[in-house]
Amino acid sequence: MSSCTEVLTAKPTNLSVATTPNHELKHIESAIPEPGADECLVHVRATGICGSDVHFWKHGAIGESLVTTDLGLGHESSGIVVKTGSNVTSLHVGDRVAIECGVPCLQPTCELCRIGKYNGCPNIVFYSSPPVDGTLRRYHCHPAAWLHKLPENVSFEEGALLEPLSVALAGIDRSGLRLGDPLVICGAGPIGLVVLLAAHAAGAAPIVITDIDENRLRMAKDLVPRVRTVQVEREQKAEEVAGEIKKALGREAKLVIECTGMESSIHAGIYASRFGGSVFIIGLGNQTTQQYPFTYASFREIDIRFQFRYRETYPKAITLVSEGLIDLRPLVTHRFSLEDAKDAFVAASTPSAKAVKVQILDS
Repeated sequence: MSSCTEVLTAKPTNLSVATTPNHELKHIESAIPEPGADECLVHVRATGICGSDVHFWKHGAIGESLVTTDLGLGHESSGIVVKTGSNVTSLHVGDRVAIECGVPCLQPTCELCRIGKYNGCPNIVFYSSPPVDGTLRRYHCHPAAWLHKLPENVSFEEGALLEPLSVALAGIDRSGLRLGDPLVICGAGPIGLVVLLAAHAAGAAPIVITDIDENRLRMAKDLVPRVRTVQVEREQKAEEVAGEIKKALGREAKLVIECTGMESSIHAGIYASRFGGSVFIIGLGNQTTQQYPFTYASFREIDIRFQFRYRETYPKAITLVSEGLIDLRPLVTHRFSLEDAKDAFVAASTPSAKAVKVQILDS
């Protein structure tokens, strides 16, 4: 028996973490699943807690996605293949993999899949998006085509962080960021910090990042010493924040990448933009409907654009990490075992814990 498959005997129960419609977190025990012909059984070794996981737990919904029954959480995962389906030839037992959790239909009748925009596939299965359970579990069966083999120098923790890095890379690509472009990043949470790392690697200059949390701005400075930081005060007017942003940047922004989804932050990004600039919104806030300074943006031809997940980013993300261009390791500030997942969610949702990225590990 391979050493990586011994876990199947040592840990014969599939332990997972779910939220309920009553906003409770609970462990669920089930049998180890058998992979289908085109699937691999993965022992999930690392899973990051995303803001959407916390939101589903605390609020029971994101937009039209509602938690109506127990929902398994987690979609930032990596692990090791412990069993393969009969048709799988691309991966083998013992391969270390990152799990891409958005699996489109790829049918020739699906226009978005056919033109390569599979993240918009109307029949996509996205693990942890209701009603599909997520990957925060010990064992997970996944289509082999959507598992990405990790180089030996990329850890499981880094493999799990490839998911938020994919969000950042999709934003960098769609925003059209170029070498030497002045950039503003609104929000120094996990996504904002990963965007900072990616933008730094892409040659954006100068870069300003904003947040209300001094600790997160300090981490941003540790990650990229040349970044310029602006601490936002609660209830501060957007125009005032924009003035501080422009002062720190030394000019108006050509591009703003907004990573909070909060209306006030988006307003600040718009007011900080130059004529013909762009505000690219990655963040997903807690408001279904928002209002923007329409006339200001219109008179200055400011483009306001959005992003939905990512596509074809994992291979690039793996290369950037394995080649040392982006170092994700400092982002993981808190680690918990799968058995202590409830404590992990408390840390991830409690500002005083000062967590950036909380990961749940299973050895």
